[in-house]
Amino acid sequence: MDELDFSTEIAGLRSTFEDIRSVVGIDRLEAEIADLSEQAGVPDLWDDTEKAQRVTSALSHRQAELARIVGIANRLDDLEVMVELANDEADVAAADEARAELKAIEKVLGELEVQTLLDGEYDPRPAVITIRAGAGGVDAADFADMLFRMYLRFAEKRGYKATVMDTSYAEEAGIKSATFEIDAPYAFGTLSVEAGTHRLVRMSPFGAAGKRQTSFAAVEVIPLLEEAAVIDIPESDIRVDVFRSSGPGGQSVNTTDSAVRLTHIPTGTVVSMQNEKSQIQNRAAAMRVLQSRLLILEKEKEAAVKKDLAGVITASWGDQMRSYVLAPYQMVKDLRTEYEEGNPSKVFDGDLDGFIAAGIKWRKRAVND
Repeated sequence: MDELDFSTEIAGLRSTFEDIRSVVGIDRLEAEIADLSEQAGVPDLWDDTEKAQRVTSALSHRQAELARIVGIANRLDDLEVMVELANDEADVAAADEARAELKAIEKVLGELEVQTLLDGEYDPRPAVITIRAGAGGVDAADFADMLFRMYLRFAEKRGYKATVMDTSYAEEAGIKSATFEIDAPYAFGTLSVEAGTHRLVRMSPFGAAGKRQTSFAAVEVIPLLEEAAVIDIPESDIRVDVFRSSGPGGQSVNTTDSAVRLTHIPTGTVVSMQNEKSQIQNRAAAMRVLQSRLLILEKEKEAAVKKDLAGVITASWGDQMRSYVLAPYQMVKDLRTEYEEGNPSKVFDGDLDGFIAAGIKWRKRAVND
């Protein structure tokens, strides 16, 4: 067996790792964890359930971020030992394991390096994603459902907590819309580059045989804000509708009117929630998302930067940011960054890391130019 020599690669990774440590600020992170731990240890913390959930969630996020960074330092040390053992024993299997670990560490460091570019005001917040079927009839509803699954798979692969808040099913197939929350450190900053119009080109399984169909779906991404940051909404500005939660094909999955739809009359903003069994819980969740959306609209007006956050998305020709082509060839291409993948099935199964990294770097360059 040829002797392994990863000294140059490991030195480069250590250099990158030190840069990331300095940007993240380990001392600051440890201080935040200490403060949150103290808050979490207060005996009457759970007397205020919402505050307790905010504190424990923030603590969990900070601890996970610190553990990830400390874990990389340990893995780099272990990798050097693995290489040394593989060389001493001329062990082919150990050498293969060391090569695989090197690639894995490179991938994790690459993700962390991209995260250091997320310095926007709301980037650290959880994300609320809404997918809506656009032009294209049944194919568009089916495409929206494909995107819905894609983002849930992305969250699952990364170990992110995903909570479906509302789903409106289409009559024949797919969905009209879906709203879900991804609760993870920097979820909004990471996924905000996915906002925009997505286009699918394929041989339609619903139309005439041998005919290609183009369909569209809109993806909106907003940050879920802390309660302290939300805005007051007069009750007179809100219309509240209650209805029964339903599943595919209109099948009732709830025998009580627990689902809630809030309409902000001045702006026409609508938020529906049916994830919880209690009407009170659904109303509270809907109100929090509505407040987040309205605050973003307010910020956009103040800064005069349309489309910076949720934006206006038409889900039709002329506004698409990514194309998913299944016929006559196979390719997914981001039209902003030019990043592309030749395996759409892999992308639809949640492999979005390349697109997201390219999008974050593209956005950072655009801001700096």
